[in-house]
Amino acid sequence: MTTSQPVGRAILPGHADPIRIVPLYLDESLTLFTPEAGPVPTAKLTYRNGPLLSAVKVYTVFWGNYWHQAAGNTLLNNINSFFDFILTSPLIDQLAEYSAPNYSIGHGKRIGTITLTTPAIRHGVTDTAVQHMLKQEISSNSAFPQPDFNTLYFVYLPPGIPVTQGGSRSCQAFCGYHNDINSQIFYATMPYPSCSGCTGNLGVLDALTSTSSHELCEAITDPIPGTGWYDDHNGEIGDICAWKTKKLGNYTVQLEWSNKNNSCL
Repeated sequence: MTTSQPVGRAILPGHADPIRIVPLYLDESLTLFTPEAGPVPTAKLTYRNGPLLSAVKVYTVFWGNYWHQAAGNTLLNNINSFFDFILTSPLIDQLAEYSAPNYSIGHGKRIGTITLTTPAIRHGVTDTAVQHMLKQEISSNSAFPQPDFNTLYFVYLPPGIPVTQGGSRSCQAFCGYHNDINSQIFYATMPYPSCSGCTGNLGVLDALTSTSSHELCEAITDPIPGTGWYDDHNGEIGDICAWKTKKLGNYTVQLEWSNKNNSCL
């Protein structure tokens, strides 16, 4: 089991916008908080009466020419196999404690995949561009599934393409995030882990399955950030346990916070 610390915890208590990111990896020898910020309060997720994804339907979107190349196609297939396994695994079973009235969290499934080469991306993308791409594909591409309240689009970016969200940039402030479009379209954006802060001493596939599991569990339990299960001081279910990992089957996944056990499981 890997136990290391995420960056950015010192500023979470004053964060005006709900936390929705995978924080950067930091060596565990580094301090978790600044003297000015003080220690982070004990974690406790509370339900804010928003929607949950009770039977998540994951659709993977691989954006860029890289995914047609041999290395990219191999990674693509491995990521899809990861979702085929993880969506009916004990990782999802442990989220059942966060079921709520009208939302009984259970197993999900991967409902498909697509590789997109247009619009072309050359230097980087913004969250606005990701949202525009999703809305365009949903409205014009008959192969693209229409969203419902269990659909979760996972967008994977190629090497060398950072993403900017909330004024911050991947590999400088975060390693992935999940978000919503008008409280109706749920998605996660996963940049390629091309820096030590986003690999956390793991290989590329293990880093991606770890960060993807982080965002998967957060999107299930808090699809509209801050309105599902959330902790005002510590963030979402994955933030509390960021970069603490375990093996499920052949895959590296992140531990997730359990209110019931008062620990990361």
